[in-house]
Amino acid sequence: MPLPVEFEHTMRQLLGADYEAFREALLGEPAVSIRINRDKWSEAVPYERVPWAAEGYYLPERPAFTFDPLLHAGSYYVQEASSMFVEQAMRQHLGEARVALDLCAAPGGKSTLLRSLLPDECVLVSNEVIRPRAQVLAENITKWGHLRCMVTSNYPADFTPLGPLFDLILVDAPCSGEGMFRKDETAVAEWSPENVAVCWQRQRDILTDIWPTLRPGGLLIYSTCTFNTAEDEENVRWMMDALGATLLPIETDPSWGITPSLVPDVAHAYRFLPGRTRGEGFFLAALRKPVDPPDNHLGDVPKAKRGKREKVKRPTMPVPAECKGWLTASDYIFKVQGTDVVALPTDMEELHATLSERLYVLKAGVTLAELKGRDALPTHELAMSTALRSDAFTRCELSYADALRYLRREAIVLPSDMPRGFVIVTYRNIPLGFVKNIGNRANNLYPQEWRIRSGHLPEGEVRVLVN
Repeated sequence: MPLPVEFEHTMRQLLGADYEAFREALLGEPAVSIRINRDKWSEAVPYERVPWAAEGYYLPERPAFTFDPLLHAGSYYVQEASSMFVEQAMRQHLGEARVALDLCAAPGGKSTLLRSLLPDECVLVSNEVIRPRAQVLAENITKWGHLRCMVTSNYPADFTPLGPLFDLILVDAPCSGEGMFRKDETAVAEWSPENVAVCWQRQRDILTDIWPTLRPGGLLIYSTCTFNTAEDEENVRWMMDALGATLLPIETDPSWGITPSLVPDVAHAYRFLPGRTRGEGFFLAALRKPVDPPDNHLGDVPKAKRGKREKVKRPTMPVPAECKGWLTASDYIFKVQGTDVVALPTDMEELHATLSERLYVLKAGVTLAELKGRDALPTHELAMSTALRSDAFTRCELSYADALRYLRREAIVLPSDMPRGFVIVTYRNIPLGFVKNIGNRANNLYPQEWRIRSGHLPEGEVRVLVN
């Protein structure tokens, strides 16, 4: 894979004598890593741990993840190791948090990481502006299973009128993607100095739009998967100068091989360079918003002009009583939205109403059921939720072969002693989803759009989480 000539020239200037080792590593094989969802998988994991992430692990080789049912069940997430360094910024600088925002969140790796680290009572808003990618984000958030999540699909400027709402904002900014060169040949083909210039300016626009929504004293984590200083340290310096942000140090272990800032007056920035750290290219800085913001040209951000939405009152169906007993004991608001029955923790209701007034909200809380006539059909989202009561439905353990048939949305047959009606099928005691048992067969209710499309059959069982 030939690297762009201008890229090589820039990196040679940045790294000097270290460039050749960096280049050789950039042309090598990437590491493979996963992160465990401890809300679903409690057993030990016999792999080498990613040193800066409590639940991150390196795999010795890349398995056929598609054919591991536990991936589809949300027991772990395939995430690049370097990006898990977000955890250190969170642990060292977050403190209390009521509402957090992952602004550029698709496909969901950092959102699921944030959700595992945030206080349980905190609400995580995960946003992705591109609608098809937002649907993928919603799928991965659903599989992770935490109730206190919302997924939105909006431009950063759409958030500006909300004012200082968030205690934490993660901006994993769209970038030129230099850190992904050895994983993505498209990133190499699309790279150019002109695109780098477009990226760093767009990143400043994003930060300008979202900064007013961070509460005074709040934490902003800025990251990219690129190497050039224009998108990295120079944007951090701009945040300090233009926004009055305070740059925060993050304690690291020298054995991790993290490269410090390459710009002298940006003291606390952290680079992951192939050949020095075991992971892909990554850059991160943590910044604090001052409690008393300085006066500057960004002090009065004009609010977007919006027409009043005409609210159309439609008759709603009552919430079926059985739906209210499906979740573990807590304080919920149950409502019918269209034909969906939705449960929302009571203390999320005001936030949900505020965001719904201005933003496009794809998901909030958990959708329990779809109403069809007099019937309430439990949803796949309910099966994935960690708030589901373990005794709410009969469960049936599947073999590996049957689990793959289920995930392909093929017909399966349950044991003859299984009761008729809705049954949760499990694999290694982890829920995969619902079937409706009608006796001689079971109707497969796995989401059509999520099914495994490959007709390939793996040689033997793919078991990433061994025990």
